[in-house]
Amino acid sequence: MSDLVGDARAWSPDAQEAVRLLAVSALVEGRDRVEAAALFKVSVRAVDNWWAKWQAGGRGALLSRARGRRVGEHQVLSEAEQAAVRQAVLDHIPSDLGLSGQLWTRGQTGELIFKLYRVRFTEPGVGKYLKRWGLTFQRPDKRAVEQDPEAVRLWHEETWPAIRARAKAENAEVLFGDQVGIRPDQVTGRTWGAKGTTPIVRRTGNRFSVNAMSAISTRGRMHFMVFTESFDAKVMCRFLARLVGHFDRKIHLIVDRHSAHRSKTVRAWLAGHKDQIELHFLPSYSPELNPDELVNADLKRSLPHTHRARNQTELTAETRRFFHRRQRRPHIVRGYFGGPHVRYVLDENPLSF
Repeated sequence: MSDLVGDARAWSPDAQEAVRLLAVSALVEGRDRVEAAALFKVSVRAVDNWWAKWQAGGRGALLSRARGRRVGEHQVLSEAEQAAVRQAVLDHIPSDLGLSGQLWTRGQTGELIFKLYRVRFTEPGVGKYLKRWGLTFQRPDKRAVEQDPEAVRLWHEETWPAIRARAKAENAEVLFGDQVGIRPDQVTGRTWGAKGTTPIVRRTGNRFSVNAMSAISTRGRMHFMVFTESFDAKVMCRFLARLVGHFDRKIHLIVDRHSAHRSKTVRAWLAGHKDQIELHFLPSYSPELNPDELVNADLKRSLPHTHRARNQTELTAETRRFFHRRQRRPHIVRGYFGGPHVRYVLDENPLSF
């Protein structure tokens, strides 16, 4: 007669663990190995094996373990090597390290591993490492190569806090402003269509555009001006004059370094209104620091969902309607300050201007 009475391998891990513990307990209580095997419907060989494990390692030797390899077991790359590759991916783009391109893919990461350690991985294998390192495949933010990281750091740590403190001391209003150009042929977003067939959006062949200047505050206020001429110093002065007319206290307006903002004409105008408004400039090539850029993006996303303008008059009217709608919904305006790169405005001074 075979000593294999049952096959515990078909049982769940919890059931196997329970049987091992009970069988050994029966032996401790004085039952013999054959009796214990028959009682729990397992082979005598299995009982002998459990008894040996119990004697060598105690109860812990009989507990179930998660199947598969332990974390780090039999990995080709050591922990130090993995840490080095992970940090290289986070701190550099491929071209910095003698590879091609600016974006890390599984293939590019595999090439880096081979370059450093002469080990080849399949792309799924590299993907497992990337996942283990807590990395995910994401759409990157764009930054101008001309941007000065030190200027951005100074803006966050010194310039912006100083503007905020002055505005609070003067009981002034802080606004972020920007200009935007809109064309009727701009199509943003996505639409549904048949698989394999690209949808077609009809648009006018006429070429015309409209410009706008806007300014927003953390209080949810929005001020704007829509115009059809090119944006220049005279237009900027007109906007500033309209802006100060809406306030009975001083304004600190933060804008980018557009040439019109820094022109002699604008500086002369500001000199005559220094008790009403003061201009501050963001670091060069840093649009992500300006929450009013999110207004521009919202405008360009929203216009295609309304009636498609056939001439400049219609486009001007649609643009004005957008700004009027946003003015009536201050919670949306405040929401522009919740973007990941402009949240610093609220974090450092939560609606306390």
